Amino acid sequence: MRTGRETGLPGHAAGNVEGVSADPARSLSSQPASGLRTNAVEVRRSARRRRTVSAYRDGDRTVVLIPARMSAAEEQRWVTTMLEKLAAQESRRMPGDDELAARAERLAEQYLLGRAVPDTVRWVTNQNSRWGSCTPSEGSIRLSHRLQGMPEYVIDYVLLHELAHLLVPGHGPSFWRLLESYPRTERARGFLEGVVAADRLPHPPGSREE
Repeated sequence: MRTGRETGLPGHAAGNVEGVSADPARSLSSQPASGLRTNAVEVRRSARRRRTVSAYRDGDRTVVLIPARMSAAEEQRWVTTMLEKLAAQESRRMPGDDELAARAERLAEQYLLGRAVPDTVRWVTNQNSRWGSCTPSEGSIRLSHRLQGMPEYVIDYVLLHELAHLLVPGHGPSFWRLLESYPRTERARGFLEGVVAADRLPHPPGSREE
């Protein structure tokens, strides 16, 4: 099942490539440009596809559709191009600081009985060692720009995590009880742990290295 929006760009079919059958699908580990999220990439070649290249998100994977006749070098170039294009589209759809603050207020009302009331909630680009942080004395919450383009439930989890820190500073049992009502806590943590393992990016909120 496809998720997200498919994007397409015209491509050029390469010369004959021996040993390529119609519609073979294979997976590879992507190495996108700096600043893009890295996830599993599945390249699907099709003899019916002549000149166009398209891509879409499918869960935690990115599927790239290319003509069967493309060379390996052209394939890698188009994978990088399509990952950049998808990331740009997703970044444009991400909420700004005002929308992020409104989202935090809604989450606090829904899951924390409205007890966590931050003064500021914003994206930052200088936070590369963690996904989110907060300063309870100032009521400020900051989310890393690296979250942009990730699933909404992951961003919501990080927001809730930092909202909970406005009430409980540490990661003891009382802290985790605050997050019990959010149904996607474990799924979101699993997603971030997978990114950390694949990319060596910031540690998930609540990990020992935080």
